[in-house]
Amino acid sequence: QVQLVESGGGLVQPGESLKLTCAASRGILDAYNMAWYRQARGKEREFVAGVWRTGGATYADSTKDRFTIYRDMFRNTVDLEMINLKFDDTAVYYCNAWNNGGAEYWGQGTQVIVSS
Repeated sequence: QVQLVESGGGLVQPGESLKLTCAASRGILDAYNMAWYRQARGKEREFVAGVWRTGGATYADSTKDRFTIYRDMFRNTVDLEMINLKFDDTAVYYCNAWNNGGAEYWGQGTQVIVSS
């Protein structure tokens, strides 16, 4: 069974940094592409960053200069390093795993609040 557990969310001030972690079941990082999405209150869920199963990353235009996604194959985690956080980054952040066969899984989300 695929399990994705996010952690690391919290309350930060504008300009500060935060690291989110998605702990995945063993074997998931080898078999699935991984991504982070976010959903702000009243808005649709949106793509933040993704990393392919074979390596390589992709980012949303709004995050590519401030966020970094990377996999730790030893720890079975996908981390999202976020710097220079802005008010608009406030959202629930979700970990996502997907493959070309149509399988897709989501974590329960972790809240990030950027507030002064």
